[in-house]
Amino acid sequence: MIFSADDERAHPTHDLISRALEAIRQAQSVSLTDISKRMKTSPYYPDVWPGEHYKLLAGLVLTLRPTNIIEIGTATGLSALAMKKYLPQNGKIVTFDIVAWKSFADTCLVQGDFEDGRLLQETDDLSDPALVQKYRELLVDADMIFLDAAKDGSMEERFISNFRSVPFTKSPLFVFDDIRVWNMLRIWRDISMPKLDLTSFGHWSGTGLVQWQ
Repeated sequence: MIFSADDERAHPTHDLISRALEAIRQAQSVSLTDISKRMKTSPYYPDVWPGEHYKLLAGLVLTLRPTNIIEIGTATGLSALAMKKYLPQNGKIVTFDIVAWKSFADTCLVQGDFEDGRLLQETDDLSDPALVQKYRELLVDADMIFLDAAKDGSMEERFISNFRSVPFTKSPLFVFDDIRVWNMLRIWRDISMPKLDLTSFGHWSGTGLVQWQ
């Protein structure tokens, strides 16, 4: 689907563009080969860049220096590991999924990844408004939220709606995965906050940045 930019509901701010450019610069020099070695079989996605988002996520962490990252969609743990590798010493990642990380046969996570307290997993569904309120204290302090969920055409809408009720204190950076997947096209276009399509430097299926306001 082709969309013009002249009637786009939102445009990136100067600050958002600057952060994106710095994250791209940082991504050029990061190495995630140690994370790729945890994978049982190829393709070794963390080493693919551009085309996959893992190095860009690491670059964003190096740029933003976040102390509180929320990830929605743990899966095999590659994204969490890529972000944790460059996380400030006082930083923390809380990753959410509806099943525990050990349930994935091809998980790249090990128990030791959680032992320093800088990576935690919660098995709750933040598309449920009641559970967003359960984690309200955690969410309000978020610096960065990486949203990599179902892309079923409705779940991401529920996330966006639920997060509108959270009084964020830091105007967090949202990173949306797969924004060029068919079910995500309208959802991405309807976002009215400052945003930037960074697909050429992220995931081939779409990577979008939103400065939450």
